Order: sequence, then C-alpha cells, then structure tokens
Amino acid sequence: MDKIGKIQRQRAWECGLPAYLQHDLDAYKEGLRTGSTLIDCLWCELYGSINGAEIDDQAITHEHAQYLRDKYLWHKDV
Repeated sequence: MDKIGKIQRQRAWECGLPAYLQHDLDAYKEGLRTGSTLIDCLWCELYGSINGAEIDDQAITHEHAQYLRDKYLWHKDV
C-alpha cells in the first residue's frame, strides 16, 4: 500500500471508535509518550477494549481490530 493509502486508512480506522476503545487508546498513547510505569496495564486495557469492540460489540471488523493490534500492541509498520 502506498503512503497516501496508509494515511487514509489510519484516519478512517482511528476515528469514530467506541468511546471505551478511544479512551484506552488515548491512555496507552499517553503512557508511551510519558514513559508510564503502568504501561503493561495500559497495554492490557487496550488489548481488552479492541477485543471487546470486535467480538462482544461487533463495533469494528476483524481487519480493523487487527490493524489496531498491529500498530499499537505489536508495533508493526501498518
């Protein structure tokens, strides 16, 4: 995928998330930024929220969930 396609996907898949998932994503990003000693807890919260949004609430697709996992939890270049 080209750079413009990646940017468009990122904008689409990182907006309009369920409130609980957005909260946990923001908290995790802030924890990374500040070097929080609770980063492992924040990681687990985000992981659970992604799974909940995908499986329990069906608010995001499997592909959407995998994108979020890859980018934020596994730190892959997506």
